[in-house]
Amino acid sequence: MDLHFVDICMDIIDGREAASHSRPYMAYIYSRTGSCGGTLIKQNWVLTAAHCVVNNSEVILGAHKVKSRENEQQRFSVARAIPHPCFEWKKKIHDIQLLQIKGAAKLNKFVSVLKLPTTDMDVKPGSSCSTAGWGVTKPNGKTPSDVLREVNVTVVDRGTCNKIYKKFKTEISTNMLCAGAPKKSDKKYDACQGDSGGPLICGKEFSGIVSFGKKCGDPKYPGIYTRLTARYLQWIRDVTGGAD
Repeated sequence: MDLHFVDICMDIIDGREAASHSRPYMAYIYSRTGSCGGTLIKQNWVLTAAHCVVNNSEVILGAHKVKSRENEQQRFSVARAIPHPCFEWKKKIHDIQLLQIKGAAKLNKFVSVLKLPTTDMDVKPGSSCSTAGWGVTKPNGKTPSDVLREVNVTVVDRGTCNKIYKKFKTEISTNMLCAGAPKKSDKKYDACQGDSGGPLICGKEFSGIVSFGKKCGDPKYPGIYTRLTARYLQWIRDVTGGAD
């Protein structure tokens, strides 16, 4: 049995359409080979997942309907793609990447920066979080959503998550968060194909990045997110030139 990075298996399953331009920090990273989500963290820097291949990609900011040329949209090519130096595809570790765009975003009510957390306090199991993206909306779907969609997920205890993923020989470390459908829900809340790299927001704080999972929306297999730890936050500061 294989695990899949979210751009291969992670979309907003059983979510809802987000209010238009309600998440102005969202970035859509588009290429002919696929798409990912991302987060604008500085006027010229986007944070995403390292497994997102960004060759010849276009970064779209200020979008709600990505297939439309909305007046609010700002489009950029990628000047530099900097995956974390310790990223390993096979082990699915250190799945975090910085993209420097050519030019600088014009900040307004449709395009804004999402602040990085000031601490790396772990998110408690049972906490309600949310994520968003333009990925597929059905577990076996192939067509990405045209509109930004969002979903609420519940953080799962890391020990429980490790038991679930043990059969795949994958360790869910303290650099990761595990989240999926609430225990009592019959819905299949999850991120899926095309949502990789998008932000996980917990208690209004930017806590993680959509990374990988087993089956989109399968409540037996919560999604895995890269957690924004102190070391990752320092790496981001080092690469981007520190805080604004």
